[in-house]
Amino acid sequence: MGKNIRLTVIFAVLLSFISLPLVAMAKERLAFSGGPEGGTFQYFSNGISVKLSKDMPDIELSNMASAGSLENLRRVNSGDADFGIVYSGDTFLALNGKLTQDTKKYTNIRSMAYLYGAPAHLVVKADSGITSIEQLVGKRVAVGGPGSGAASAAQRFFTSVGLWDKMNIEFLGYSKAASALGDNLIDAFWVFAGYPNSSIIQAAASNQIRLLDVVEAARKSGFFKDYPFYSDLTIPAGTYSGVDTPTASFQDSALWVTGTHMKDDVVYKALADIYSPEGLAYMVKVKSTAKAMSVADGLKGIVTPVHPGAIKYWSEKGLAITPEQQGK
Repeated sequence: MGKNIRLTVIFAVLLSFISLPLVAMAKERLAFSGGPEGGTFQYFSNGISVKLSKDMPDIELSNMASAGSLENLRRVNSGDADFGIVYSGDTFLALNGKLTQDTKKYTNIRSMAYLYGAPAHLVVKADSGITSIEQLVGKRVAVGGPGSGAASAAQRFFTSVGLWDKMNIEFLGYSKAASALGDNLIDAFWVFAGYPNSSIIQAAASNQIRLLDVVEAARKSGFFKDYPFYSDLTIPAGTYSGVDTPTASFQDSALWVTGTHMKDDVVYKALADIYSPEGLAYMVKVKSTAKAMSVADGLKGIVTPVHPGAIKYWSEKGLAITPEQQGK
């Protein structure tokens, strides 16, 4: 009898050791769709994935490379990814079936938080005599590479203010545009990215430059009404060499998004971890662009429905939830 008891105890002990890996494997595996290698999206998605995997014992979050905003949107909407980074403009247009050459309505996307902004810059030489966008009629203007987010934003803006068909459009990337401005091959170039931008720094290093106000004309044309995901901001004086006055501009917002399939408590805990003082300090170490992240601006630039878990978190932080963010 004693021998049987000993065997039973030994078997129980062995079974407990065997079951340990099974417990570890019980973690929920989730995916975060980021961006191209070395891009800002990928820094953010990888940083968040690493921290949440460490701090949330019930999940293992893997980072996925992607082409960027639109691929992330489609992956999260279909459930192929659980989190992603998507521009507010893309979430708005996708929800309403107004993406370029894509009338499908992507209704499973829910926003979680504002990460950072990508503002518009319109650069000319200081000695060009061009002081307002109305003077760009007949001028050569570079708007970004073909098919780029910058070019899409430029087309929306210049069409709204009535200039798109009155300028000579050049589809050039930022660095090539900066060189072309210095060589007098173009009269102005458009950048849609965080500041300070390296290509504008490049242009300012060899030329005296001026940034044009793009907000005044946008307000007059109804641009912000037609595209409510854009928010105005000011590019501070001194951001670029020789530009000693602040410049009125507008930005699209990079958002942390999830799908309707995600559990409320997972979304809530993820936000609580990343937007804690320790989480925000960590994100700045990952990428300095994360200085734009804060609890106060947690819902900045969001004009589409917010996930219920995020609504609970931000409401507890004292932020007002708009009807659009509530999905009404």
